[in-house]
Parts: sequence; structure tokens; C-alpha cells
Amino acid sequence: MERYEYTQIRMGVETRMVVYAPSESVALRACRAAYSRLSALEAMMSDYRPDSELMRLCQTAVRRWVKVSPELFYVLWHAQKLAKQTDGAFDITVGPLTALWREARAKQKLPDDATLQQALTRTGWQKVALSLRRRAVRLAVEGMRLDLGGIAKGYACDCALRVLRQHGITRALVQMGGDLAVSAPPPNQKGWRIEIPPLSSREEPVFLTLANCALSTSGSTEQFVVIDGVRYAHIVDPRTGLGLRHLVQVSVKAPSGIVSDSLATALCVMDAEGVARIKHLYRGVEVWYKVA
Repeated sequence: MERYEYTQIRMGVETRMVVYAPSESVALRACRAAYSRLSALEAMMSDYRPDSELMRLCQTAVRRWVKVSPELFYVLWHAQKLAKQTDGAFDITVGPLTALWREARAKQKLPDDATLQQALTRTGWQKVALSLRRRAVRLAVEGMRLDLGGIAKGYACDCALRVLRQHGITRALVQMGGDLAVSAPPPNQKGWRIEIPPLSSREEPVFLTLANCALSTSGSTEQFVVIDGVRYAHIVDPRTGLGLRHLVQVSVKAPSGIVSDSLATALCVMDAEGVARIKHLYRGVEVWYKVA
């Protein structure tokens, strides 16, 4: 078995695949199929592409039921479940708020209070209704914009691993930004050696040995903007509409990427009590929570 590594851009981030295969032709065929699968998911769940299934849903499902694909419904169902469990700390309706944050970063200026309050009227996880029987979605108000940035990449890592397995690749790593999923370990190894970076230069990194699981790291350490001397991160607190102002980094190890990604996102805006509650709800999940 030989090691092969490929990198392409999917869902706006560098997407790396490391696989062990009997030949390069086998590795190429499997990874091409996995990247193709990620392209299909991007066309379905992107909030940057106006023609994605997710963005079409935002336009057509206002106060009416709209049937969606099984995969999109599954991701929305998981997101709504976590939103309820976290009292809205995880909320896929934050699209209007993340749009304001992107504008604030570009203009180096916060939105005025009226603009922020208007955006908040178009958010709230309770404004999304799901019908399991119909496999349909209904949105309560106009102007809602769903954002799956805190869950879709983890799910995509899961899907890419499944495609690789279908092509006979049982030892693989798929990484999309801060999210990764791994199958069986490399040959003669106990697992994949993964580093959790330190929150500050005063700390040492944490090294994990992983197999058949997922790991997601989210936080306010990298993408941020400083306005009037105040630091605002790209992670928006759905309850305030503003980017986080404190340093936080959360890493979550879970059986699947859809769980690790969404939990890492949610825990960034939760306190220690909330972290303890999530650990109790999700048995078998490990959390590294750092705040400064």
C-alpha cells in the first residue's frame, strides 16, 4: 500500500485527501469520485451560490411547504435538533447576520443598530419548520437566509470517506479547513496523528491518534476584524447578532463529521455550563474547550 495525497478547493476551503492504495490509478479514481461528490454537495448546500438548492429554498419556502432532497433534509433536521438542544447557540438562520459581518469586515464599520435589529427579525431557529412526513421545509418570514457553514463541511467529510470506501480505500483522511474525518489507520500505525493547535503561544499543542472518527476545530483566533479598537470574530453569536469578542477555541472528536462540526460551532458561543450539558447529551464525544 502506498500513500497518495491530493488537494483541491471545495466549499471555499482547501480540501485535502490522504489515501493508502495499491496503485496511483486506484487512488486517483477514488479521490476524483470523492471530489465529484463534494462538488455535488456544494451545489446543494452553498450559501454563496444563488442557484444552490439551499438558496432556492430560501426564496421559495416562505410560509409554504417545499420538498427538498433527502440529504439536505437530513442536514437541516440535524441542525434543528442541535439548535433546540443548545437553546439557539447553534442556529442555521444566521445568514442575514453573517452577511452583515462580511460587509462590516470589508468596510471596517459595524452595522447601525436599526440594520442589526432588522436582520435579527429574519433569524431564529424556531422560524424553520420541518415536516418529516413530507420531507419538506417551511420558513416563517421573508428574507431568511440559511447558512450551513457550521455543519456542511463536517457532513461533506463523512460523505467523501464513504465514496472512498466504495472504491476500496479503507485507510483515508479527508480534511476541509478545520474539519477532518478519518477511516482506518495508515499501515502499521495505531491511528492518524493529528495536532490540535494551541490557543496562545504560552500553550503546547495537543496531539491525538485517531481512527474511524471525526475531529472539528472552530474558534475566534483567525478570522476577525478590529473596529474602534474592539475585536470581532467571524463566528456570530445568534443571540446578539455580533461576532464573538473573546478568544475561544473548541475542538470536538465525534463518531461523525456532521456531529463534530456542528458541536464545535455551537460550543464556541456557549459557556462552561453549556459545554457540560452537551457532553452529557452526546456520550462518547470528547471536547477540548479553551477560552481567554
